[in-house]
Amino acid sequence: MTAAVEIDGVSVRFGDVVAVRDARARVAKGTFFSFLGPSGCGKTTLLRAISGFVQPSAGEIRICGRNMAGIGPNKRPTALVFQNLALFPLMKVWENIAFALEVRGVSRAARRKRADELLDLIALPGHGDKLCDELSGGQRQRVAIARALAAEPEVLLLDEPLSALDLKLREHMRAELRAIQRRVGITFIYITHDQGEALTMSDQVAVMRDGAIEQIADGNTLYDEPESAFVASFVGENNALRGRVQDLDERYATVATEIGRFRARRVGRGGQRLRVGGAAYVFVRPESLRFATDADERNSFHAAVAAIEFEGRFWHVSLDIAASRQRVTMVRVNAPAGVRETASRPAAPRADGEVTLSFSPDRAVALPDGPVASD
Repeated sequence: MTAAVEIDGVSVRFGDVVAVRDARARVAKGTFFSFLGPSGCGKTTLLRAISGFVQPSAGEIRICGRNMAGIGPNKRPTALVFQNLALFPLMKVWENIAFALEVRGVSRAARRKRADELLDLIALPGHGDKLCDELSGGQRQRVAIARALAAEPEVLLLDEPLSALDLKLREHMRAELRAIQRRVGITFIYITHDQGEALTMSDQVAVMRDGAIEQIADGNTLYDEPESAFVASFVGENNALRGRVQDLDERYATVATEIGRFRARRVGRGGQRLRVGGAAYVFVRPESLRFATDADERNSFHAAVAAIEFEGRFWHVSLDIAASRQRVTMVRVNAPAGVRETASRPAAPRADGEVTLSFSPDRAVALPDGPVASD
């Protein structure tokens, strides 16, 4: 697939501070691509480098095959949706949308026609003569996107545009943004620290830490096959059991921890870097933990229930591991009333209870020791 944007060994320095280091990524044309990471990881700096507001200290950025070195923001085939939207409060909605066309000298009639087309695209027909202050937060968000699309960019850049919205509206706008991207068919590059946004909207996600890209993959791969301890701990909730590798075969690693020996999958480049005797983590998702039965001889350990949170469909259970000071989290689906309770599937967890937990080796991942998201 043709690349819309190529980031080739890009580094950005501000004096002695390295904001982005040797970033490499290829964004396919017509896809939704996200940069995901905690605050200060360099994702916004990288977006500004793509847009032309920041010049790389090293490396190249190519858009549609053309090197962008020396080309300013107004000459690039990109448009940027800012975090604060930056709409003009004294202009009508349609005038905001058509502002770029006015700068180009397009006639008023043609500008209004294009603005009305974009209002239909973003599901706001008939709102053109309103002021932006008369719109809801989600509607203003869509107007900002329409204004950027009016410039007919090859690539639309979005810098955490949903961060100021409340949770329900943010979830609604995820679906709206993805639907708009599919309708217009242009490349979206999205910056976020919110895993849910990145995983639900994106074709590909680049996870960043300390200015570097740790892994680029689709959401399922990032969740199920992380390549570093940071990605495993940052993308979704995970339980990290630290120890040393005792044994390796082609598919699995056995890691000895202070609470027992655990067998887990080796995945991707991270799994290939494991070495016998080396420090490592076993990561197991909360939904992969289960109450052990007599048949569970491997990957089991004892714990005490510390706290239970009921969230309707799920029980979130925090447990203290008896043999250490570590706490793990378990997720249980709430069994409907009338479902038969068994030892391996209790209808609801019991507070202050002693339990034995286990997990399948195929539902856990072994990775080399390294920084985790809580560090």
